[in-house]
Amino acid sequence: MSYLKFDKQQLVNLEYSLQREFLRTNRAGSYSSSTLSGCNTRKYHGLLITQLNELDGGKHVLLSSLDETVIQHDAEFNLGLHKFPGDHYEPRGHKYIRDIEFEKISKVTYRVGGVILSRERILVEKEEQLLIRYTLEDAHSPTTLRFKPFLAFRNVHTLSKANMFANTRYVPVENGIKMRLYEGYPFLHMQFSKEVDFVPFPDWYYNIEYMKEQKRGYEFQEDLFVPGYFELPIEKGESIVFSASTAEEKPSGFKRRFTNETKKRTPRDSFSNSLLNSAQQFLCVRNDGEDIIAGYPWYESVPRQTFLAINGVLLLQGNLKTYESILKTQMKRLKDGLFPKYVGSGESDYDAADAPLLFFTSVQELNDFVEKKELWEKYGKAMKGILSNYRKGTRFNIHMQDDGLIYAKAEDVALTWMDAYVDGKPVTPRGGLAVEINALWFNAVSYALELADAAGDKAFVEEWKNLPGKIAAAFVSTFWCDEEEYLADYVDGDYKDWSVRPNMLFATCLPYSPISREQKKSIVSRVRNELLTPMGLRSLSPKNPEYLGICDGDLPTRSLAVHQGSVYPFFIGPFIKAYIGIHKMGGMSFVKNIMESFEEEMTEHCIGTLSEMYDGNPPHEARGAVSQAWNVGSILSAIAFVESYGE
Repeated sequence: MSYLKFDKQQLVNLEYSLQREFLRTNRAGSYSSSTLSGCNTRKYHGLLITQLNELDGGKHVLLSSLDETVIQHDAEFNLGLHKFPGDHYEPRGHKYIRDIEFEKISKVTYRVGGVILSRERILVEKEEQLLIRYTLEDAHSPTTLRFKPFLAFRNVHTLSKANMFANTRYVPVENGIKMRLYEGYPFLHMQFSKEVDFVPFPDWYYNIEYMKEQKRGYEFQEDLFVPGYFELPIEKGESIVFSASTAEEKPSGFKRRFTNETKKRTPRDSFSNSLLNSAQQFLCVRNDGEDIIAGYPWYESVPRQTFLAINGVLLLQGNLKTYESILKTQMKRLKDGLFPKYVGSGESDYDAADAPLLFFTSVQELNDFVEKKELWEKYGKAMKGILSNYRKGTRFNIHMQDDGLIYAKAEDVALTWMDAYVDGKPVTPRGGLAVEINALWFNAVSYALELADAAGDKAFVEEWKNLPGKIAAAFVSTFWCDEEEYLADYVDGDYKDWSVRPNMLFATCLPYSPISREQKKSIVSRVRNELLTPMGLRSLSPKNPEYLGICDGDLPTRSLAVHQGSVYPFFIGPFIKAYIGIHKMGGMSFVKNIMESFEEEMTEHCIGTLSEMYDGNPPHEARGAVSQAWNVGSILSAIAFVESYGE
């Protein structure tokens, strides 16, 4: 029985169903996503969206949607739904939805008179193939199904427009057809598990609208091409499988493949298993190795987010092999002691001063699984390269000062995770000595010394052994304020920024910390009182005059609010570790209540996962990408930490 429940009476209500989205990936960069009603509300929605490295390296919508029609006694009941200008919805097939289940995979049940038809979708792991299984649960008369594919063949960031250059010809294949609208694209093979009639009726459907894009201030109307329709009879109790794939497949194997793929999926029968099911969606195999996609639908790999997500996404499930494989992939990208800010189709800048130091925390998570000597053998070279580059100085004016602290500042460049821009200028530049970077620096140097000592690397120990004490002393004198009893967010020369932000939390939860227990206690109390919400920590205290509690509107308006009050769930993991570190078992009831507040989100917004960010103001509406790896990974880490504490 699925843990995820929906109000069946509300499923036909568009205000309810259009706000709830689903997401499935193939663990190779491709995905499928839409709303509960089946109406696409984003240009990023589609049933088969593939990663096309041979074209431009981006994601492309091949099959936007597939309208199903139930035919009985010459009466037609179309189950599709599209939005057209003037808030006009056609063909309003959502009114036939009677139930939606999300256990291992999604299952939608439609009722049309005496006909009960179920539809289940799955993406084949590491293949560019979507499988949809239709089962006629009940019928009292001969029944025919008709399928009308809507094709886009465009990058997810663009929109399709009717044109004379599209190749509208189709080629018959076994139990279906194949098409490609434009050169450079692979063929889209649309096939069924049984013989089917295809009736060519080429036509463009104009001005299909995506309300989410309209609300975000982007172009929102699209023209989609429909080549015709498929038609076949179906018997009561019979199941048929539709396949959309970039390769021609054997229809005789569709049903077996659907069953086998379903068995691989984690059942969403609890809060943690729902998140685990979601976590597996971020895994990705690339040409250069295994990786984690930072978020869907528009992110690629973001190393800083990978290092913050990887423990919850992989290690806590015992997947040590993939965990280390991803670290190996990341190490290939090291350049001048830095990791790229983003990994994607084009050249990536390396303006992420925190990412290399977060790499150390990912290795630290392996302490209970791998001998320290082996860890130094595997990762010591990368660690040494990072530390030496930071010490002597590397790109973007990232360097160690004489007092041991790390200074990072470059004109018009945001070097921390708070990297939103408006008109080419960082909204929160934070140039100079950033509190989290220096907390991470202290932890990185201390941990490297621990591994080097265990491995007998005397030369490294001798070179670096006096630095932690120096860093700790400078950290406290630079960032701590006895009057305020918390840490400055960043310091640049004589200027100290006392904005209350979650960044100082890193100094309270890392294995090596430069501050005392009493200082940690004061910081955690401040964070709890000013930043904690049911969905995570605010990026800025509401007491600050710069606070923006709603992240909505056009891109510049949203960018202003992204790090000026928006809530980030990924900080809950560090907060809970720090809170329990201070309050021990006495704080357990409080942190369990925090975890419970996330459960409601499992059936809101994107099903079974956590969005990129949330409004700082109640009711904390979801914003940004619909599913974000570091948020899911952090909550999974927090669950495991709470469950294992005191064992």
